[in-house]
Amino acid sequence: MKGIGAIRHLFWLWVALLVLVIPINQVEALQDPRSLFEHALLSTRKGDLKKALSLWDQFLEVAPKDAAALSNRGNVRLALGDPEGAIKDQTKAIDISPLENDPYLNRGLAEEALLDWSAAARDYKVILERNPDDPSALYNLGNVLASQSDWLEAETLYNKAAIAKVDFVIARSSRALAKYQLGNFDAAEEELRKLILRYPMFADARAALSALLWREGSFGEAESHWAAASGLDPRYRNNGWLLDVRRWPPKPAADLMAFLSLERP
Repeated sequence: MKGIGAIRHLFWLWVALLVLVIPINQVEALQDPRSLFEHALLSTRKGDLKKALSLWDQFLEVAPKDAAALSNRGNVRLALGDPEGAIKDQTKAIDISPLENDPYLNRGLAEEALLDWSAAARDYKVILERNPDDPSALYNLGNVLASQSDWLEAETLYNKAAIAKVDFVIARSSRALAKYQLGNFDAAEEELRKLILRYPMFADARAALSALLWREGSFGEAESHWAAASGLDPRYRNNGWLLDVRRWPPKPAADLMAFLSLERP
């Protein structure tokens, strides 16, 4: 299933979510389980996922109702290609700590990997009912709507996410790409140029601007930005990755592929 191909990207895009704030109250007085928790978390952060899974399993044998550990293990399972297992862990975490937002967000990512857009949207909306300005929930809900080709509403949500968190560069880039898809080329170009000026090493904006400049006939400048983008992240050459993992809209993705094929608009 192509959605599962997005798992590793989603995992690293939201790796900060792994550091949950739920206290380890079940084992507060036990040094060994707490040390095990920290080692599991460290392995997760390092990307040593098989080791992390084993450590989370060991910890949950001692503290089976620790919501933070369940949610973290769910994230590792998702990254290892097991969205169903991830959903089970996140659901258990929600049952134990229903007021925590992170398990809802993480379960939504697993549901997206299964292309279950309605379930993912429900989880993100739970968070937004509590906090309408949660940038991660806004952005992820925007991705859900974009995956269903509702680019107008996706742009609105990306915009809200970018306002809620001023340094949320991927939300700003996605907002520009949504404008591009909707035919608002001048606004998209303005946003992309601002991003490149502020974040010159941000490959997404440079690749998107390359596609847009190619569309406009500015071949030389398009090639200049593409040289930087491809050097920063060669994945932008891969149309499947672009559409299914990064989830660019079809119009800019097609333009970039045409540019790379030396076609002319």
